[in-house]
Order: sequence, then structure tokens, then C-alpha cells
Amino acid sequence: MATGSELTHIDGAGKASMVDVSGKPRVRRTARAACSILMAPSTIALVRANGMAKGDVLAAARIAGIMAAKRTAELIPLCHNIEIDRIAVDFVIRDDRVDIESLAICTDKTGIEMEALTAASIAALTIWDMCKAVDKNMHVEGLTLLEKTKEASGEAR
Repeated sequence: MATGSELTHIDGAGKASMVDVSGKPRVRRTARAACSILMAPSTIALVRANGMAKGDVLAAARIAGIMAAKRTAELIPLCHNIEIDRIAVDFVIRDDRVDIESLAICTDKTGIEMEALTAASIAALTIWDMCKAVDKNMHVEGLTLLEKTKEASGEAR
């Protein structure tokens, strides 16, 4: 296990390595992540009215975010494949952007922050894909981990 400034995904020979979590207990862990996709007010109006030619933008983005979170270990090379208990993706439509927030929950040996970050980012990219025909100036910004929690080992649920 790493302490201080040690890199956890580098072995003694300096090679990339998956962290060994076999000795860790399974505990409840949560993570929340967020980002925003900025777009023209006319594009926002189409999203609000469900008027995009490709269909319901936010429904597609929610499903894409959930699906992506479930495949995170296939996308991020050294990420552990964990048993996910819940993924939620929510949106707030503003005048110039859609704010995206994801929540990921698991009971496992390692964290779920990568799944939350993946859900938020893929939801944003799906919105981009759904809207790109009408808005060439969109951009995604602010992908961040808002919070992560871990119950203490042996804590009852």
C-alpha cells in the first residue's frame, strides 16, 4: 500500500501495475462527479422542448452515462472491475449549459470514483453527439469529483 507520495499503480521496477486489493474488506463506497456542457441558447431551447431530430437528448445521455459507468474497467486500463450497486445521472438545464451530476454506489474493496467520473463525462459526450448538428460551438468543462465516501470497516448497514 502506498503512503504519502508513492504512486500506487507503479510496481517496484517502475512498471504500470494494477493495485492488489485482495486483502481489503468490502465496504460501502459512494462517489459523486459533475461536469457541464455549454451550448447556444437556441440549442438549450431544443433540448428543453425535446425538439432535437435524434430524439430525447437527456434520456439518451442518462442511459449512456449509466452504461459507461458499468464498463469503466474496460475503458480505464488499471481500474478494478467492481460490483456496482447504483448509478444515477441527473441534469439541470441552465440558460447556456446543461449541468450533469452522477452518483455511483458500490460495496466493494476499492472506490467507485472512476465510475462516477465516467458516467458524467459520457453523458456530456452523448449530449454533444445528440446536438452537434445544430451547435458547432459546444464545449464540455469542469469534470470533477465532487465527493467520495467510504464506510469504516465493520460498520453495520
